[in-house]
Amino acid sequence: MKKYHVYGIGNALVDMEFEMQPEMLKKLNVEKGVMTLVDEARRDELISKLDLSQAKKSCGGSAANTVIGVAQFGGKSFYSCKVSNDETGEFFHRDLLEKGVKTNLTSNKAAGKSGKCLVFITPDADRTMNSYLGISETLSHNELNEDDLKQSDYFYIEGYLVTSPSARDAVLKGKKVAENNNVKTALSFSDPNMVKYFKDGLMDMIGNGVDLLFCNQDEALTYAKTTDVYGAVEKIKKIAKTFVITMGSKGALVFDGKNEITIKAYPVKAIDTNGAGDLFAGAFLYQITHGKDYKVAGDFASLSSAKLVTQFGPRLSPPMLKELVGQARSFNLL
Repeated sequence: MKKYHVYGIGNALVDMEFEMQPEMLKKLNVEKGVMTLVDEARRDELISKLDLSQAKKSCGGSAANTVIGVAQFGGKSFYSCKVSNDETGEFFHRDLLEKGVKTNLTSNKAAGKSGKCLVFITPDADRTMNSYLGISETLSHNELNEDDLKQSDYFYIEGYLVTSPSARDAVLKGKKVAENNNVKTALSFSDPNMVKYFKDGLMDMIGNGVDLLFCNQDEALTYAKTTDVYGAVEKIKKIAKTFVITMGSKGALVFDGKNEITIKAYPVKAIDTNGAGDLFAGAFLYQITHGKDYKVAGDFASLSSAKLVTQFGPRLSPPMLKELVGQARSFNLL
């Protein structure tokens, strides 16, 4: 038995979540429904127009949400990332440890500014993100802990890292370590804009393929340059041994290496979809590292993300986690 179920690498961002009308997004000149990278000046401009007292704050970043999800379900996870010695960085480090995730972060952090993500939630439950990476943009192979990576079942890679040359280098080094030590590799496309504007970099990170790929329908169609999800399936099979395509209220499509499996959606009234795909990946990884097949893992992940979107924030509250576990057991998913 290995030390960790999932070793993740990704950006370290403190999420600041705001409820907002679409008209306000237009006034702020923010593109709805996607992640947009912003520099420090643009971040400050946006913050100056927001009521910070209304923000809901948590440690975030796509892969961070995923490994925290693994830990919430009882798995063992590790997270490689980079923050500075400012208040934001200390908050991120403390919150990560409180969620049960081991990390490369120590008390000896570099000077600089830690990353923040302004998350705007509109009444249709859509999430729009403006991310300032800060010192996270300089994430490199120095943040890898190879000994712990070698002792993990999966190496989970956040697609957002494609925007940073040093982070891509860290991914390539980590992927090589994983492949040389029988650690399976998993990658998330993360966002349609990553596929649209950074496809060459993503293909570099994928290299000769990954064991498991996570994407949503928009990302899959953008990658395959098609409007047919089954056409996308055939192209994704060329880069991933297994994969998951989430489709919102339509459920998900899972390929276990042999069979294409349809995963049903659990009907709920969505309030906030921020982090839903991240938790889906975390729940799925938890299940397959605990002996469950891809059908059960997909059903559990679908149920988990359905629960998440009925509340604000990127992760399950303790009462909702307890409710989810009870429901999953009644469905024989745990």
